[in-house]
Amino acid sequence: MKALLCKQYGPPESLVVEELSALHPQKNQVVIAVKACGVNFPDTLIIQGKYQFKPPFPFSPGGEAAGVVKELGEEVKHLKVGDNVFAMPGWGGFAEELVVDANRAFRMPPSMDYNVAASLMYTYGTSYHALKDRAQLKAGETLLVLGAAGGVGLAAVNLGKIMGAKVIAAASSDEKLALCKEYGADGLINYSKEDLRESLKTFTGGGVDVVYDPVGGSYAEPALRALNWKGRYLVVGFAAGQIPALPFNLALLKGSAIVGVFWGAFAEKEPKANFQNITELFEFYQKGTLKPYIQKTYSLAEAPQALNDMLERRVMGKLVVTP
Repeated sequence: MKALLCKQYGPPESLVVEELSALHPQKNQVVIAVKACGVNFPDTLIIQGKYQFKPPFPFSPGGEAAGVVKELGEEVKHLKVGDNVFAMPGWGGFAEELVVDANRAFRMPPSMDYNVAASLMYTYGTSYHALKDRAQLKAGETLLVLGAAGGVGLAAVNLGKIMGAKVIAAASSDEKLALCKEYGADGLINYSKEDLRESLKTFTGGGVDVVYDPVGGSYAEPALRALNWKGRYLVVGFAAGQIPALPFNLALLKGSAIVGVFWGAFAEKEPKANFQNITELFEFYQKGTLKPYIQKTYSLAEAPQALNDMLERRVMGKLVVTP
């Protein structure tokens, strides 16, 4: 089977496609014939040695995948050969085959295709955990989403509307904001042209209840200053490359909470709560309200270009590699 391998830390161009021996499971694992693998920002970090997890070389990036169960370990009871599944291995998905612990593989709903299944968990799983569990977003509240056209950002816009919030989408281009409007955003801010804080005053007449921030950088402080009393600031990531130094006296003065969001750790430490969230996301999808946006698909050989597109912030919604 073919796999895109990281043999040493470096840029996407350093990855190589190689032929490897077929995989076989241990007693509590499954082998999946990969049909689609989502591309996520952590994939760009893990190949550079900048992510929380550092797998041994050589490894394939690709943290969420969908495909068909090819082989089962002897202790696996909840799946069978031929099942359509999605899996969350953390890495290994940019390959024709993937071996993963069975508790990280789940049956796909019958109506879901592989590309969607490989696009759901990192973005919608993160955003739903953030808005539901960490912010406890309520219907009628105002939600500001930074980086709103990216994978997790657009998921937050979509879920914010499902949860009954007023959603203000902030992004770096009119094209990106047009997509956010299609997903129901009530207000649009192009922060490459407009002053973020002044625009928020125009839209809200005051402040916002929840900030969803996967970007960091220079937009963090004006977003924090825009929080209402008892507002919640969700720290999701740092796509801008800069971890902001925030004036914490603002949190004191506003009675606000600065809340970390690490969906991967949540899924590991609280599997029952995470599975409940997955079940609810599937219900939204089957109702037609949850709609992952897939901008483009890439072959395995083209996967480095997908990672570069992610690094250079050219992505709206999701990219998918189809081995």
